[in-house]
Amino acid sequence: MQFESFATFNIAIVVLAIGRWLNRKVAFLREFNIPEPVTSGLLVCLLLALIHAINGTEIGFNLQTRDFLLLYFFAAIGLNADIKTLLSGGWPLLILVGTTVTYMVLQNLTGIGMAALLGLNPLVGLLGGSVSLLGGHGTAIAWAPRFAESHGISNALEIGIACATFGLVLASLMGGPIARILIRRHRLKTPQARGAGPDTASSSVEGDTPDGAREPVTYFSLLGTLFWLNVSLGLGELLHEALRAAGSNLPLFVCCLFAAIFLTNTVPRLLPIRCLAAPRSLAIVSEISLGIFLTMSLMSLQLWTIASLAGPILAILAAQFVVSFLFALFVVFKVMGRDYEAAVICAGFGGISLGATPTAMANMSAVAQTYGPAHRAFIIVPLVSGFFVDISNAVVIQRFLNWFG
Repeated sequence: MQFESFATFNIAIVVLAIGRWLNRKVAFLREFNIPEPVTSGLLVCLLLALIHAINGTEIGFNLQTRDFLLLYFFAAIGLNADIKTLLSGGWPLLILVGTTVTYMVLQNLTGIGMAALLGLNPLVGLLGGSVSLLGGHGTAIAWAPRFAESHGISNALEIGIACATFGLVLASLMGGPIARILIRRHRLKTPQARGAGPDTASSSVEGDTPDGAREPVTYFSLLGTLFWLNVSLGLGELLHEALRAAGSNLPLFVCCLFAAIFLTNTVPRLLPIRCLAAPRSLAIVSEISLGIFLTMSLMSLQLWTIASLAGPILAILAAQFVVSFLFALFVVFKVMGRDYEAAVICAGFGGISLGATPTAMANMSAVAQTYGPAHRAFIIVPLVSGFFVDISNAVVIQRFLNWFG
C-alpha cells in the first residue's frame, strides 16, 4: 500500500500536529526540546513496523514533495543572511570545520574498533562510521558498491542504509538534551533570558522587524516571499548544473543556500528594496518546510527492512552515540566559544554527527524555539555539514580504505 504525494503531504500535516500536541502534554518531550516532527514521526514509523510484523502489510509514502521543502528551508536561511552575518561567523566556521574533520577520524576509529570487538570485518565498522553517519544515506549508497566489489562486503548497501537510518533517529534525539545540559550547567544567557518573548522565531529566520515590532503577515507578503524563494531555487539549480558539469557534486540544497545569500546581498543594493522577503512570512515558510520535511522522513522509515542487522548495528551505534554526545559536550562547546550560540551549535553537531543536515537544523530549531534565536549557528552548521563535510569525508573514507582494505 502506497500513499500518493498529495495524501502523503496531508498525512504529514496531521502527524506534525499530533507531535505538537504530544510535546505540549508530555513534560519530558518539552523539557528536553525533542523536535515535534521527531515525536510523532517516530511514533508513526513504529506503528507501521508493528502492522508489518502482525500481518505483513507494507505501508509506504510518495515523498516527491519532501526534497522540494528542504530546498525552500535552506533558501529561506539564505535570504535571511546578510554579508555582515556571514563575515562575523567566518572564524567560528573554520574552527567548526577543523573540529568536524577531527571528529570524522574519531568516528571511523570508533566504528572500526567496535567491529573488531564483535569479530567483524573492520570495514563494516567504517560503514558504521562517517560513511553512513556523517555522510548519511546518500554517501552510504554512493560508497556501497566500492565496499562490495573491491572489499568483499556483499551486504554493504544494507549495512550502510541501516546505520544511516538508526543514526538519523539517534541524532534527532540528541540535540535538545545536549543544549539543555550546557545551558543549565553553565548558566548561559539566552536571547529569551535577555528579554525575547516566548514567540521568538524558532529558526534562523528572524521574525521581528529592526525596531522590534511585529510586522503583519499578509497574502502579498507571503507571495513576495514565495517569489524570491523560487528565484533562489532557480538560480541554485543553475549553479548546481554548472558545478556538476565542472565535475563537482555539491548538494543542491547548498547551491540554493548560496544562491539565496547572493540574492539577498545584491538585489537590495541594486534596487530600491529594503529586503527581499518579509521576515515574519519568511519565518513561517521556513518552519513549515522543515517541519513537514522531517515528519515525512521519519514517518516513512521502514524499520522491518533492517531488522536482521539490528544486533551488531545497535552495538556500533551505541558506541557512536556516546562518543558523539561526549565530543559535543566537552570539545565542540569549548572550541566554539562556551556561550549560547555554542550550545545551539552543539545541538546541530549532534544532528550532523549521526544524522543529516535537516536533522541538525531541526535540533537547533527546537532549542531556539525554547531559548531564542541563534543566527550564527544557523549559518555555520549547514555550511559545514552541506559543503565541507562532503569534501573532507570523501578524503577521509579513502584514507581508511587504504589503511584497512
